[in-house]
Amino acid sequence: MPKLTGGQILMKSLALEGVKVIFGLPGVQTYYAVDALHDVPEIRFITTRHEQATAYMADGYSRASGEIGTCLVVPGPGLLNASAAIGTAFASSSPILVVSGQVPSDLVGINRGVLHEVDDQLVAIQQVTKWAKRITDPADIPDAVHEAFHQLRTGRPRPVEIEIPPDTLEQAAEVTLREPGDYFRAAAPENEIREAARVLADAKNPIIIAGGGVITSQASDALQKLAEYMQMQVMTTTEGKGALSDRHYLCLGVTRGTDAEMLTQHDVILAVGTRMANPALLREQKVVQIDIDPKEIGRNYKNTTGVVGDAKRTLEDLQRTLSMMTPIRRSRRAELEQAKVERVKTHRVIEPQHGFASAIRAALPDDGILVTDMTQVAYYGRTGYPVYKPGTYITSSYFGNLGYAFPLALGVKVAKPDTPVVSISGDGGFQYASQELSTAVQYGINLVSVVFNDNSYGNVQRDQNERMRGHIGSQLQNPDFVKMAKAYGVRGVRVKSAERLESAIKEAIAIEAPTLIEVPVGTMPRPF
Repeated sequence: MPKLTGGQILMKSLALEGVKVIFGLPGVQTYYAVDALHDVPEIRFITTRHEQATAYMADGYSRASGEIGTCLVVPGPGLLNASAAIGTAFASSSPILVVSGQVPSDLVGINRGVLHEVDDQLVAIQQVTKWAKRITDPADIPDAVHEAFHQLRTGRPRPVEIEIPPDTLEQAAEVTLREPGDYFRAAAPENEIREAARVLADAKNPIIIAGGGVITSQASDALQKLAEYMQMQVMTTTEGKGALSDRHYLCLGVTRGTDAEMLTQHDVILAVGTRMANPALLREQKVVQIDIDPKEIGRNYKNTTGVVGDAKRTLEDLQRTLSMMTPIRRSRRAELEQAKVERVKTHRVIEPQHGFASAIRAALPDDGILVTDMTQVAYYGRTGYPVYKPGTYITSSYFGNLGYAFPLALGVKVAKPDTPVVSISGDGGFQYASQELSTAVQYGINLVSVVFNDNSYGNVQRDQNERMRGHIGSQLQNPDFVKMAKAYGVRGVRVKSAERLESAIKEAIAIEAPTLIEVPVGTMPRPF
């Protein structure tokens, strides 16, 4: 066997596992890892301008492709810079692999103050990862990478991290590389599926609440078939938007805080891929909860029958079991279409600034992907932006990171270069990562970025003015965004109406070049 450096062992192992892109920012502790890419031309390396963007882009790549997004950072400040983005992937159940450097292996834990040292970095990152491991022997790298991908591809998908000191990456060893495993996310046990089927068959008017787990497990077809068989209406969480098309007569849209009374009409809730984070919506109904993570069963609502397994496979088995227990329910299409109309009337939400969200929807094809930041048009879009295909609406889940949408959308576009991708941000959030415009230009990432500019952290400022004694710290002095875009080599456009925004997005998609569209706006009404 030829001797390979630890860096070569790492990169060849990643290539065997199917890694095609690494988002990274090289530094002194990772030189031997990056240098090994000369031997692995099948892996593309995309350099970012900040470590946070490495993990955001890996997250976006993972969510759009269904593969494992991978990022590489230096230890200490590099990994800690990336940790907010890793936390977003953790909250969103997105499987990304984080490869971090370390200080020299003989100095780990010594607290001498060497470059980029953090006292027990592994403990720090364990708070936002499913699994993390330090490797100090190059011979251990193949097994560690193999275990990392086992963790990524089985059970609940969440980030994992491996960290390797520079001397380990430099050291040579004779190793046998590991072939990738054959991973399988199993359905729930038969007895749990039978009990769930019994509860649903006996229910008078069951309803489905679909969460992000439906999207992650690619369970939308199975969800729709079950819903149609049982004539169950479907509501989604924000993360579950698109689990069932908003055009479907069974889809009621996103759950809202005002839905408790409506839900009293339903005696059983089938919760799929959601932790039921708002138990105040329920009034003693029975919940049947399908989740791949046993820790989530009944976490927020005690009257729960647990069904632990992959959402797609479990829904398929559940429908087969139900078909042997109860005949297909007669269609309630006319009745339920009217119920959708009444829900829209009852739960009307104010769309801010004259229809910008509607303009974005009109500009994007059904398979176009929207990535939404923590900004006011996006808040409206949680309920007011219809989604027609799974995986075409991306949020940060409960982590709620300001500034994540633009860099994450870059990763989405890398994964889906032929699919229109739009990110929407406020002026404040966009400037968290505006420097990544240069990344878009350098690597030809033809994202359309829409920036709504009110020269403030607008939601905060409105809250301060309405609820406090006035605003402090929420006003912003901004650059000219169009000129800034052009300085980076990005096409910059400014529009002032919803009609012009729609046409500008369509133009940008057709041109296939990185484009920033600034939309000047004033104070927006509360969208909740």
